Amino acid sequence: MLTAELIVDHHVPSEPALSPDGLRIAYRVETVVKGAPEIWLADSGGEPRKVADGTSPKWSSDSLYFLRDGQVHTVDGPLFAWGSEITGFVPMRDRIVFVAEDETPAADIWVWSEGLRPARLRSFDPKAGEITTLIEDHVVGVAGRQDDKAVAVLTWSTPELDPGGLEPRLSVLNLETGERRELGKASFEAESPVWWRDGDSWHVAYLATLERVGGRAVFDVPLETGEHQNLTPESACPIKLAQVDSGAPLMLVADGLDTALHRLGSGEVSFWRGQADAIASNGEIVAIVLGTAHQPKNIHSGPVGGALTRVGDLAPEFAGITWGSQERLSYKAFDGLALDGLLVLPPGKTREDGPFSLITIPHGGPYDRYADGFQLAWFPSAQWLASAGHAVFLPNPRGGQGHGHEFAASVAGRVGLEEWKDLETGIDLLVAEGVADPDRLGIVGGSHGGFMTAWAVGQTSRFKAALMLAGICDWGMLAGTGEFGPYDALLGGSTGWEGEGPHRHDRLSPISYASKIETPVLIAHGADDTNVPLSQAEYFHRALRHFGVEHDFVVYPGEGHSLRKRENQLDLLRRMHEWFARLL
Repeated sequence: MLTAELIVDHHVPSEPALSPDGLRIAYRVETVVKGAPEIWLADSGGEPRKVADGTSPKWSSDSLYFLRDGQVHTVDGPLFAWGSEITGFVPMRDRIVFVAEDETPAADIWVWSEGLRPARLRSFDPKAGEITTLIEDHVVGVAGRQDDKAVAVLTWSTPELDPGGLEPRLSVLNLETGERRELGKASFEAESPVWWRDGDSWHVAYLATLERVGGRAVFDVPLETGEHQNLTPESACPIKLAQVDSGAPLMLVADGLDTALHRLGSGEVSFWRGQADAIASNGEIVAIVLGTAHQPKNIHSGPVGGALTRVGDLAPEFAGITWGSQERLSYKAFDGLALDGLLVLPPGKTREDGPFSLITIPHGGPYDRYADGFQLAWFPSAQWLASAGHAVFLPNPRGGQGHGHEFAASVAGRVGLEEWKDLETGIDLLVAEGVADPDRLGIVGGSHGGFMTAWAVGQTSRFKAALMLAGICDWGMLAGTGEFGPYDALLGGSTGWEGEGPHRHDRLSPISYASKIETPVLIAHGADDTNVPLSQAEYFHRALRHFGVEHDFVVYPGEGHSLRKRENQLDLLRRMHEWFARLL
C-alpha cells in the first residue's frame, strides 16, 4: 500500500557525472524529503553503491571530486580549506577552479548601498597549496575548456537579480596568461556555459531565456567573432546543456510529453518516452536521469543515439504497489491550439468505472510541464491522490515548455486568461467523456500552479475543494517583494509604481476576485519563502476570512518555497488527503 512515508523516503538521483573513459557514473542520491545527499558510483563491478556524502560530483582524469559541507572533497577528504561556502567548482589538470564569497564574515546588518557579497572566481594550486582570486565580479557559471587552458565565465554586475541577473555577461579567461576577454552581454538567466570546438575555432555555448519570459534557447558564441547566435529551432525547448570531449555539445529538449536529445546545430539524435531532466556525456556515451509513467527516476546509460540501460534501482520498495493507470491526453483549446496532458485513474480502475471525483493539478513555472514520467512526490502528485480514489488531470496549458517559444511566451502579461481557458477546456472534455463527476471537482497547485488555483476559484464556483501551496494572489506585490520581481512583473504586466492605477496586474491578480470565491480553500505556505513571500498567503487568507469563505491556513516554520523537512511533507500529504476526502 502506498503511504506518505514511502513517498518522502524514496531515493531520487540527480547530477550524473560520467568518467572520462565512459566506464563509471557518479551521481547524487537523496530522498524526496531532501535528506543528507550522497554520492553513488556505478561501474562494471556490480550494483551501484554509496561512496561518500556530498553533492555536485565531477571527474578529472585521475579522480572523483564533489562538494561536502561547502568544501571540495575527494573520497580521501577535503582538498583545501576556504572560509565560506563553495558554490561551484571545476577540477582541471593543475588546479581546482572554484566559486565562493570572500572569507571575511558578512556583517549582521545589511546595507543595500554597500552591496551584497559577490561570489568570485578563484583557483587552488595543489602543488603550491596557494589560492588566488581570478575574477572579482559575481560569478554565476564557469566551464573549463577541454585542453584545461581556459575557462568560460558568466558574471553579474551585482549579486542581486535586479539589476545583475537582467544583464549577465560572458567572458573567457586564459589560465596561462591571465588575460580576460569580454564577449559581451548574454541573454537573461544565462547559465550552463560549455565549450566546444569546430575545426580550429573554439566556441562557448550557454542556455538562457528568450526575451526575459517564455522559452529557453541555446546561444553559441564563436570566439573569433564574439557574436551571440541563437542556434535553437523555434519549436525546440532545451532544458539542459552538456559539454562533451569533442564536437558540438548535447542538449536535452522537452518534446511534448517526452524528451529528446539534440546535438547543437545538428538536430535530434535520440528520443525517450518519459521525462529526462539531467545529463552527462563524453560525446559517445550518455548518462541521464529518466523516469517513465510507472518507473521512478533512475540513472540510465548507453551510446548516444542508441538504446539505454537502467543503472540499478533506487526504489525497490515500490515493486509490489499497484499504480493508477496513466493516460496521455491530446485535445484542442478554445482557439484551436493543440494541447496535451495526462490523466491518472485510481489503481485498478478504468474509464468505464467513472465518473470519478476529479482533481486538476496545474503545474508551476509557468515555464514547466508535465511529461509522461512518474507522477509521485511530496508535492500534490497524481499517484498520491489517485491512491485515495480520485482521478487526476495534469494539464499542459500555454505558457509551459515542450511546444516551442511562441507557446511559452504567450502568457507574458496575460497569466490566467487563455491559460485558464486551456485548463477548463480539458476539464469539460473529461466531464463530457464520463470520466469526471461535475459535482466533485477539485483543484490544487503550488507556486504558479498555486496562482492558477487561486485564479480558478475566483472565476468559477464549480470546484468543491482547492489547495493553494506557495501561491500568488497579487502580482504587483510579488513584483516588489519576491526574489524574481522583474520576471514576475513581466508575467503580471505591471509593478504598481508606473503611476496611478488601476494597473495591468490588478486584472490578473486573484485577490481582485476574492469576493466571488465560494470554494473551500486550504492555503499552505513556507514561513521563509523568498520566491513567493508568505505575505501572498496572508493576503489571500484575510480576504477569504473577510468574505466568510471556508478555508484553512497552514504555515510551515523554517520552510522556503519548497518544503524540505520530513515532518512537514508528511503533514501536507495527510492534510491534502483529508481535505479532498471530506469535500469531494
